[in-house]
Amino acid sequence: MGSYDENICMCTLNRIFGDKPKISRALVEKIGSAEEVFRTGGERLREVIPYCAEIAGICDREYEKSEAEMESLKGSGTRFINCRSPLFPELLKECPDCPAGLYIRGDWPASEEDSTREGVSVVGTRDLSDYGREWCRRIILKLSETREKPMIVSGLAIGTDITAHRAALEFGLKTVAVMPTGPDKIYPACHYRDAAILMEKEGCALITDFPPGTPSVKYNFLRRNRIIAGMCPSVILTESRIKGGGMTTARAAFSYDRNVFVLPGRADDIRSQGCNYLIREKIAEPIISSDSIVSILGLTPASSLSGKVSGEELRKRYDKSLGPDDIDSMAKIILAVKENRGISLDALSEMLGTGIVRTSSLARMLECDGVIEIDLMNRCSIRINKNM
Repeated sequence: MGSYDENICMCTLNRIFGDKPKISRALVEKIGSAEEVFRTGGERLREVIPYCAEIAGICDREYEKSEAEMESLKGSGTRFINCRSPLFPELLKECPDCPAGLYIRGDWPASEEDSTREGVSVVGTRDLSDYGREWCRRIILKLSETREKPMIVSGLAIGTDITAHRAALEFGLKTVAVMPTGPDKIYPACHYRDAAILMEKEGCALITDFPPGTPSVKYNFLRRNRIIAGMCPSVILTESRIKGGGMTTARAAFSYDRNVFVLPGRADDIRSQGCNYLIREKIAEPIISSDSIVSILGLTPASSLSGKVSGEELRKRYDKSLGPDDIDSMAKIILAVKENRGISLDALSEMLGTGIVRTSSLARMLECDGVIEIDLMNRCSIRINKNM
């Protein structure tokens, strides 16, 4: 070919050496640019990187395949940003296994300032408990109340990841989801609506280093996790078993010299074993309060919100629809749920000495107004939000 486009060359190298990004990085650094790598050709490159079968893929046929791929992606608003671009996440460039580039669907990054914006990666188990869900939201709410307003990075998965993304959007933070598939797929499919909202939101995006057509196979999650770990200076692990994706992300972050924070849990809770283990091994620092995470991340509080519902607020809200006794019972319900996270409606009724019908009715009213949450098993927990 007469000429090559640097970005298309990098896209091709990303596809050829996707699971061996160190090779593509070494080639570009030694030859000078991705364009020069393609001008040099596969056979001569064997002198630079011997014993590498993938070198044969550096040819015009593969380049033309990438050219057609990038043209087809324009219809879905997908871009490819290579690791030498000023728009590429700055911190990720530091990682030794940094990908040659990223496919991006969404508004982020829109400028060089976006690429250097500091974020916080929030990860954890898919089997998120009420405790983990409440604290995930509590932490992100606190981060939203800082002057810096960090971007939240996670993986769109069930449990911790989707809780983090939804909380970020709810509390006004930008968020980026790193996918284990190509940019043309959403995984898991049940989060398609969340992904659609995220892609349309200013400063948010879905990103991946996997080319179009890549399915969600087990190995891809490990490869995806290193991007989540490398994009931000700090990683928060909410809950994790001793083996899990959150643990691999935390360990990768530690190897990149990132700050790792974990939510400690009960010694006999299987979902907290991983977090407690990382504390013991001095890999991670425990989060002892929602206020502490702001200070240890070096962020500046922008305001001080109490996060409490006073009796006076309840009276103002319900004085036209409920009597004093019902409002008093509501205050007791809120206090009981705060002190007994995950308490069932039956247990709540028994504890307060009110009938199940009345307790359920008042609790459902509080749920509708966003004060508490009630799951499918009728277990109650406080809903963390800006107003309550």
